[in-house]
Amino acid sequence: MTPPRVLIIEDEVALARALATVCQRLGAVARLCASGRRGLQELAAGRFALVVLDIGLPDMSGLRVLETVNQTTPRPPVLIITAHGTLDNAVAARQLGAAGYLVKPLDLPGLEQTLGQILAGDTLRGRAAPGGPAPAAPEDTSALLGGAAPAMQRVFVAIAHATATDAPALITGPTGTGKTLVARAIHANSRRRRGPFVTLLCGALPEALLESELFGHEKNAFTGATVMRPGHLERAAGGTLFLDEIGDIPSAVQAKLLRFVEEKTFNRLGGREDLRVDLRLLTATHRRLRDEVQAGRFREDLYYRLQVLEVELPPLAQRKEDLPALSAFFLGRLAPDRDLALSPDTARLLAQYAWPGNVRELRNVLEHAVTVCPGQIILPHHLPRTFQPADRAPVTADDDLERALQHWVAAKVQSGATYKQLYAEMESTVLRHLLQHFDRKPTILARVLKMNRATLLKKRRSLGLDA
Repeated sequence: MTPPRVLIIEDEVALARALATVCQRLGAVARLCASGRRGLQELAAGRFALVVLDIGLPDMSGLRVLETVNQTTPRPPVLIITAHGTLDNAVAARQLGAAGYLVKPLDLPGLEQTLGQILAGDTLRGRAAPGGPAPAAPEDTSALLGGAAPAMQRVFVAIAHATATDAPALITGPTGTGKTLVARAIHANSRRRRGPFVTLLCGALPEALLESELFGHEKNAFTGATVMRPGHLERAAGGTLFLDEIGDIPSAVQAKLLRFVEEKTFNRLGGREDLRVDLRLLTATHRRLRDEVQAGRFREDLYYRLQVLEVELPPLAQRKEDLPALSAFFLGRLAPDRDLALSPDTARLLAQYAWPGNVRELRNVLEHAVTVCPGQIILPHHLPRTFQPADRAPVTADDDLERALQHWVAAKVQSGATYKQLYAEMESTVLRHLLQHFDRKPTILARVLKMNRATLLKKRRSLGLDA
């Protein structure tokens, strides 16, 4: 039997050789290429059982190579690898039919297992059919779900998997990490993106109202029900229903939701007719549902039906590498016309903070800073009281001057001013305020400050202050 051929398109020589060694252990023959153009030439010249493709190639994006691979017959499965995973890349690779998506540094035992599965054909049945580049996620979603932190790389891969199927997905993570944004990203990049995206916050409603909102009710189902009203299930038909804080729903509603998940049928409150609706179900919770199941507060069968796929969001404390990018995004959205930036000391304070409220708390902190900051540079004292030392000494005039100068110097340097220009503007400002202080009487000013009157006159003229 002829051994399967694997085409490895990777410009890092050491990694390419390591990949080739793994392929050899699996009984495959590897062909190495260091550029996208060379890889396409090899692909045109012969058949391959698998293509291992890096996104960051020196001559073109690996996604462009993937688009060309999709046009070959027969089309080989493609395993994407990348050093800098992003949500857009992960989703685009999945939408273009990639059989897998791995982020460097690679776990070689795991990589070997993945390659073995693909070569054996185990993953091909679930491989998404290529349908062109993935639609862009909403602006807030793509920006806030970006990042270079390793914890976020796993999130990108999980979201990409969730966009390629209609299976239920459970989104977990602490409050304020962006679970709703993840749900919107999954919907926006799924085949249901043209359908409605309907959200229901389960924890905010009492049991009777939650049941009515979710399943709808018939006329006269309860006091005040004067007309039939469809629920969120029917409103989400053809699209996605997102149930936020699913861990808070009472047991009676859990039982009815389980029936819908398993049978795709439900009854409106007060009704007997079995209704069917076609939708994608996404759920989210800040609770550990496994603990809730063990405590008897959440049905085990419903938990496993909802957790077909799971996207686990890390707390902000585990992705502090992303603080600069997240801060820049929020500042741009909160004050788009001010070109705001953080001072080094402010950035250091943000990096040292524990962020119990996660990304949502970061936004609130920066909104406070934007409100109280008069200029373009956000300084430590512009942050909320939480960031100020408890034993901080009273603010003095020198402190105010120091902060004002820090702000002014940073803004001027950013604008490209030279030292000569800085000095001249500073001297002009000081002299103007001195003249105002001495009621525009230069003779008194010169005497009190022990300044030569001829020198003062010369400076006033050169700085345009002799009027």
